[in-house]
Amino acid sequence: MAEERPHIEISTDGACLGNPGPGGWGAILRAGEHEKELSGAEPDTTNNRMELTAAIRALQALKQPSRVDLRTDSTYVRNGIMSWVANWEKNGWRTSAKQPVKNADLWRELVAAVERHDVTWHWVKGHAGDRDNEIADRLATTAARELAAGRL
Repeated sequence: MAEERPHIEISTDGACLGNPGPGGWGAILRAGEHEKELSGAEPDTTNNRMELTAAIRALQALKQPSRVDLRTDSTYVRNGIMSWVANWEKNGWRTSAKQPVKNADLWRELVAAVERHDVTWHWVKGHAGDRDNEIADRLATTAARELAAGRL
């Protein structure tokens, strides 16, 4: 019988001071009573890139294949991974309008990060009191501000 995969809950968020501008990403990972906070920043980026990076880094941080409930307030990330990516891959990373897919580098990374896991994607309304979304937002915003202030 196959070994049961651990269940991980992840909440992610991205933030940008200007779009483009200094950006940050944040994620909180929970497995039972264990939790881990992750964050990072980039100097010249967009909010969408930070939203994608948060999901990628959180999934990459998992040490073994897992069952993941991933919550994001980004419809771009959720719709992209659940609906758009399959067609983009089929069309050579071109949109239906035959234009290059924006952030294709990160979409490819996300596809690779998802492959090891059983991921269920959830959309949550941002800034609406969801505890873990608020934590992820704080991590992302703090990272962006720290970078902008020259402390990262």
